[in-house]
Amino acid sequence: MLYHRIRTRYAPSPTGFQHIGGIRTALYCYLFAQKHKGELVLRIEDTDQKRYVEGAEQYIIDACNWLGITFNESPFVGGQHAPYRQSERRERYQTYAQQLIDTGFAYYAFDTPEELDAVRKIAEDKGAAFLYNAQTRHQMRNSLSLAKEETQRLLNDGVDYTIRFKIPENRTVSFYDHIRGEVSFDSEQLDDKVLYKADGWPTYHLANVVDDYLMQITHVIRGEEWLSSTPLHVLLYEAFAWDNVMPQFAHLPLLLNPGGKGKLSKRQADKLGFPVFPLAWYNTETGENSNGFKEMGFFPDAFVNFLALLGWNPGTEQEIFSMDELIEAFDLDRVHKAGAKFDFEKAIWFNQQYLRQKCEDELVQLLKKDARANNFSEQKLRLLVKMYKERVSFLHEIWTHAVNIVGDIQQYDEKMIAKRWQKDFVPIFEKLAQLFNHLQEFSSGNIDTCLQNFIHDNELKTGNVLLPLRLMLTGESSGPHIPDIAAFLGKAEVVERMESAMRNWG
Repeated sequence: MLYHRIRTRYAPSPTGFQHIGGIRTALYCYLFAQKHKGELVLRIEDTDQKRYVEGAEQYIIDACNWLGITFNESPFVGGQHAPYRQSERRERYQTYAQQLIDTGFAYYAFDTPEELDAVRKIAEDKGAAFLYNAQTRHQMRNSLSLAKEETQRLLNDGVDYTIRFKIPENRTVSFYDHIRGEVSFDSEQLDDKVLYKADGWPTYHLANVVDDYLMQITHVIRGEEWLSSTPLHVLLYEAFAWDNVMPQFAHLPLLLNPGGKGKLSKRQADKLGFPVFPLAWYNTETGENSNGFKEMGFFPDAFVNFLALLGWNPGTEQEIFSMDELIEAFDLDRVHKAGAKFDFEKAIWFNQQYLRQKCEDELVQLLKKDARANNFSEQKLRLLVKMYKERVSFLHEIWTHAVNIVGDIQQYDEKMIAKRWQKDFVPIFEKLAQLFNHLQEFSSGNIDTCLQNFIHDNELKTGNVLLPLRLMLTGESSGPHIPDIAAFLGKAEVVERMESAMRNWG
């Protein structure tokens, strides 16, 4: 049976909160599916019940929703291949594990954890690593080394067992990877992986292959760490006689720490002051928590743009992409083989570019979500956005940059006042304050005209008026356009600040 529509999947494990490396995989899966008018499945691979983290599954959904990554099928929207949690598909894996036993591609292994630790220790003492494979399997306690009667007795007695895959001898296992080209592994370097555990749960390898087959997945896009598992998965497809519909593979490069050494880690990121998670999270069991890019103030579209270019390039000089443009340009063949160094400053740059591109109406509505906005009219919020959108990287930074105009002046630039203020300026600014008082409409345009006329009519130097006035209104020697600041403050506040400065500066 051949599939006629591209289907890929994002298959995270809820054993922790999603690192941005996992979210990048979800993004690439989404871009690929959308580009080819295909379908994207979200499958929760929760067979490792001991490591399950409460809230991790919802976190996956929330993170994808924030970034605009949608799924055609999932535990939340359903679909014809439901259920989409592996814990709800448990009985199916037992059936397929038994099929491999019956066809001779797998076997029962009765080795206890203590026995396995002992043989590993012997190998380590000899300076080698123990592999459970063709060279050692007949020395272990399993259905290949035991008589059939003994194997059946152990099964009847309920002795714990695992089911291991029987890796063939003297075989080169090859497959094509969309990113790395032809990849080959020598079967002598592979071990007989456990497919079914003693606790009655399948391992990743069995559940993954069975579900990809049953869900008709055509392309498996996942992290580089799974590359070494792929030969086993290829052999499983062959053992089940599913190799005619085996998916195509693409193993994504690692995200590296900023210095380029080692996989991007929370520990290293914490030292450098940035998160490695899309959203903030709190682990109720351990009390551990972490900040997220959303909570730092990143726009989702800016973060998507940044993340897409971590390991992929469009082959052009273009850097700013909408989601639709990413979908149109995305190609697995342009994903890099080498790891991608994480550049937090570049992430900030992307957010800054998106902030500048957004219209004032949208930014005002976003600014309204901050409780501090309740103190100002929409007109004043619009002025704030106009004044600071080119000066900040994050929308919330407006409040910090505008601290001296949204509230009382916290501190004056005393050095600049001493350098640029003269006592004989007082009559000049008293006259200017009177002009401001008589302005009918205290708008930015009117204030600007008033200032220009005042400077011209009184034959004054522009710097001797504008810089002292800026210091009077904000306490600072640089900042946004003075007429905008004055319009935001309002006539009464502007005059009050001017009079207060003249009183205090002499």
